[in-house]
Amino acid sequence: MKIRFYLLFIFFTLLFLFYPGDSYYFHLFAYNRPLFEKKTTQPKININPVPYLKNPFVYPEISAQGVYIVDLASFTPILKRNEHSDFFPASTTKIITALVSYDVYKPDQIITIKRTISDGQLMGLVPGERITVENLLYGMLVYSGNDAAYVLADSYGYAKFISLMNQKASSLGMKQTHFVNPNGLDAYSQHVSPFDLALAARELLKNEYLAKIASTKEITVSDVDFKYFHQLNNVNELLGEIPGVGGLKTGYTDEAGQNLVTFYKNSGHKFIIVVLKSLDRFKDTANIINWINANVDYVNYQ
Repeated sequence: MKIRFYLLFIFFTLLFLFYPGDSYYFHLFAYNRPLFEKKTTQPKININPVPYLKNPFVYPEISAQGVYIVDLASFTPILKRNEHSDFFPASTTKIITALVSYDVYKPDQIITIKRTISDGQLMGLVPGERITVENLLYGMLVYSGNDAAYVLADSYGYAKFISLMNQKASSLGMKQTHFVNPNGLDAYSQHVSPFDLALAARELLKNEYLAKIASTKEITVSDVDFKYFHQLNNVNELLGEIPGVGGLKTGYTDEAGQNLVTFYKNSGHKFIIVVLKSLDRFKDTANIINWINANVDYVNYQ
């Protein structure tokens, strides 16, 4: 009897609990849909303001044969000329040399100069000098020292370093770029496009350490034994003369002409300006900056 009683008790208890009538439990499960719905949150998409030309028929007066001007945040091109054509890079090569050096060395690592070169712009390194990688980077990015670039490559293993330069360029999407030396001295098979240099500049600007070096107007560096001192003045004549210019890299050879990659900030917006094979790289870039200030505005789609 007791077993029968307990069975009946359990039956009626469950019946009252789950009978689909107007009970509390029925309402709890039948009408509380949010309890069973999977909560999803819409991802917030940040859309950078997009630049546009207030007057698309007005262009800056420039002599450069290769030009690529891009808004950094959205990487939207503002002006381009022969942007996918091949040019001799000259010392703009050192943007990639700096990126590879940052990958393979530590800034405080000491390199003993075993051999150097005497071609073109030199910071004045001498055999036997012991100098940090950081000071070599200053010599290369500020003063555009060909000897600094050579030492950074040679101390790692020249052929291996050049291979890493081309691997770095490929990883950045620089499809029309090929390097055969670390300093940009003219070589028939060494070439780059304005678009590719903008990609390289964007990568360097992501690195606050290298970007700071590239924006340095002047500095004196020494070897670790304080025997040799090198006064380094930035080759970029616009740095410190035009507000908003923050480097980035010059370049010149007879074959390349005058090259300049510039980082420019204006009213919270950032730009990369590439001019290649120019007759006057600084005048061209100054004209471009004036044109940006007067003719570029933004649309915000958020």
